[in-house]
Amino acid sequence: MNESEIRKIVEKQRTYFYTGATLPLDGRIRALKKLKNYIREHETALNDAIREDLGKSAYESYMCETGLVLTEISYMIRHIRSFAREKAVHTPLAQFHSRSFVKPSPYGVTLIMSPWNYPFLLTIDPLADAIAAGNTAVIKPSAYSPNTSRAIQEMIRECFDEEYVTVITGGRAENTCLLNEHFDYIFFTGSQAVGKEVMAHAARRLTPVTLELGGKSPCIVEKSGDIPLAAKRIVFGKYLNCGQTCVAPDYIYCDRRIKDQLVEEIRKQIRKQFGSDPLTNGTYGKIINEKHFDRITGLIDPGKVVCGGRSDRATLKIEPTVMDNVTFDDAVMQEEIFGPVLPVLTYETLDAAIRKINSMQHPLALYLFTSSKPAVKKVMSRCGFGGGCVNDTIIHLATSEMGFGGFGESGMGSYHGKEGFRTFSHYKSIVDKKTWLDLPMRYQPYKKFNEKLLHIFLR
Repeated sequence: MNESEIRKIVEKQRTYFYTGATLPLDGRIRALKKLKNYIREHETALNDAIREDLGKSAYESYMCETGLVLTEISYMIRHIRSFAREKAVHTPLAQFHSRSFVKPSPYGVTLIMSPWNYPFLLTIDPLADAIAAGNTAVIKPSAYSPNTSRAIQEMIRECFDEEYVTVITGGRAENTCLLNEHFDYIFFTGSQAVGKEVMAHAARRLTPVTLELGGKSPCIVEKSGDIPLAAKRIVFGKYLNCGQTCVAPDYIYCDRRIKDQLVEEIRKQIRKQFGSDPLTNGTYGKIINEKHFDRITGLIDPGKVVCGGRSDRATLKIEPTVMDNVTFDDAVMQEEIFGPVLPVLTYETLDAAIRKINSMQHPLALYLFTSSKPAVKKVMSRCGFGGGCVNDTIIHLATSEMGFGGFGESGMGSYHGKEGFRTFSHYKSIVDKKTWLDLPMRYQPYKKFNEKLLHIFLR
């Protein structure tokens, strides 16, 4: 799609938005229900598309993509009326007699740019929030997951008119054309590098943005932690979707005294969860493309591999891999791994680990395994990160009751549930002033008596 065609779509959506068609709550609910029904009726086809792109089983696709989307849509349908309600606030004495309130209002024409690693979830989740808040949306899915992108495009065409929601496919050229257009809000999920480009384009028009990025999310295992349980849950979180999860534990940072036991338990869990030959496991995913396959395999140091390490370029599969005796200077620690490679590093004291983590870029997630309440309090209060878990991994993003997002290098803004509605809404602060009373003290000429009253009112 060329620049002219994209501009026409954006203009058409803006014209449609200004008719007020997206404002009635009943209409928003109907739109969400239509989307929900389509997903339910076409679940198999959607899961098949995801499998073509990433090798995910239908079980994993439902657990981590279509099922989570249905949960978010259902949550929005149940709560949209309360979220959209005006909220009265206290009116100061100086504004007597008035009514003060905050009114949620949609931004207008929004742009949702989604990644390839969870191509359905990370496209439709923010779309549900945008629709619930009363916006129109232009969706740009990733070119790296073409099968899911086509399935999404077909779904949107079936459910919505183009002036309400539309999908634009393509690659870098289409991305550039979209970012050159005037949107009222941009929601981007992806890498830091592209996130910087999105923010730079948005700055030209002072367009507000949400950036959902990533980073090297640490997994701290403290000496008092339940080591077998920690290993089980770390293996699940790290190797889910073949490690291509923005909140996957990027590396283990553990007390040196329990490191050998932890590594052995992780080995056992890899065999238990993925079998003796993960490369032939039909429910274990694959790397999205050859470019990322080569990047990830290039991070593996054969001399430090203690589990896994094999790969098959023909199938784009890499075994769940563990590297021991890793330092912060190794290549695998210089970038977000975003693949099934788990480095293990050790610390002498928890305080030293906290200092090291805080010296690095703010991660999107942090995980802590411990049975010590003081350790929980210390890490959760002193480390900077987007969100996380104590004694588990990644599950914090699977709820509509909490916002999900990062800060600093891992992003800005959040969504899911009420936070998603807030993200796609502008909250207007309004004073409704009555006409039957007009206090004279604010008008010229100012008088000494009025000055005394003013001091009373504004204390």
